Amino acid sequence: MSVLGKRSAALSARELNFLATATIAAPVPLQSRSARSFSAWNRPPPNYPGHVPLTFFERGALAVGSAFGALINPRRADLIATCGEATATPYFIYRLRDAMLSDLTGRQILRDRPRITSQTLQMSYLRTLPENTVGRTYATWLDREGVSPDTRDNVQYIDDPECAYVMQRYRECHDFYHAVTGLPIFVEGELALKAFEFLNTLIPMTGLSLFASVRLKPAERERLFKIYLPWAVKSGLKSKELINVYWEKILEKDVGELREELGIERPPDMREIRRMIRMQKKREKEATAAKAGL
Repeated sequence: MSVLGKRSAALSARELNFLATATIAAPVPLQSRSARSFSAWNRPPPNYPGHVPLTFFERGALAVGSAFGALINPRRADLIATCGEATATPYFIYRLRDAMLSDLTGRQILRDRPRITSQTLQMSYLRTLPENTVGRTYATWLDREGVSPDTRDNVQYIDDPECAYVMQRYRECHDFYHAVTGLPIFVEGELALKAFEFLNTLIPMTGLSLFASVRLKPAERERLFKIYLPWAVKSGLKSKELINVYWEKILEKDVGELREELGIERPPDMREIRRMIRMQKKREKEATAAKAGL
């Protein structure tokens, strides 16, 4: 069975278990149900700092609105994060949490609940590691792309505190996925990585992000569909669950060995391809100008 098939089966099993539990559970007294009624005007207290409880209709409106806004402007990380939270519940984030619970390292991450920031990772130390290590690869990628691990928004719209941490962990590990694959942060690179993440995590937002491909230039769209989506499908289906990687504990590991262990093939260098195309266009322009001058 493929990885995607196994994850779908795990999801179905969890849904059946939920329905069975709900069927045999004792009915809640009418008075208790009334006291706990939830509406836009009667919200329960937050389950963790920063939590914003939402009604079913509010969650749906938030999902549609954030998805539409992110399609218009794919660089709005806040809208992408909101769409991710609004569409991950109630099933998909639980599937990802269960994948962690079924893995030894995943359970350790859930117990420790580490956070990824420039302080916890000690970026100055990572820059001193050998070039082929995970930590140095990560630091080099951050410096090259001009981004920081401190820019990730905190989760707000997932009700279960443990699942909220799972989403936060996925969000903070995203740059490690970038670094290990070498994909840059411009839209073409983000879409390639999102396609890979969808097959690895099944989080709906990662799949919905591919609609932003309509905003790509024709040449970029052609590269995405001919080169990077086939790579994403191949690596995404055969790779291990990246949510179970304890990145903080493997910073000194050889990044090539890690890719092999995880089942990830490094895609063609997107920056190098774009650079070669620019150089070719420049040479063609110079040749045309030279002919015109004769």
